[in-house]
Amino acid sequence: MLKRAGLFGFVLLFAFLSWGKEPEKKGNQYADLSFTVLKAENGKPVRNASVILHELDSKGRDNSGGFQLKTDAEGKTGFNSFPYGKLRIQVIAPGLRTYGADYDVNQPTLDIVIKLETPQKQYSIYK
Repeated sequence: MLKRAGLFGFVLLFAFLSWGKEPEKKGNQYADLSFTVLKAENGKPVRNASVILHELDSKGRDNSGGFQLKTDAEGKTGFNSFPYGKLRIQVIAPGLRTYGADYDVNQPTLDIVIKLETPQKQYSIYK
């Protein structure tokens, strides 16, 4: 009988301590993303660059059609409430090399700085 009373007391104490606490969210977390796109050679912002976001599944495949953002005069753009998980980013700007990388979104805010390179010179055997 004493064992049952002790067990009941422990369960009651645990319930009292956890009462009022918000349950942990798993899988329903969202992040605010901010992007800054710069030229690698001089650090100047890239205006009107296309920043394309693709949510990926656990196997690295595109989960949806994606979102396209445009940078402002300071080379900045952002997206609020992106779900935690894998993200593929592509950045396209005229006269600069296309950028692509995968990220793991696992924190409330993610600030990503992208430096775009100029294209390499092309050589030809023809004159």
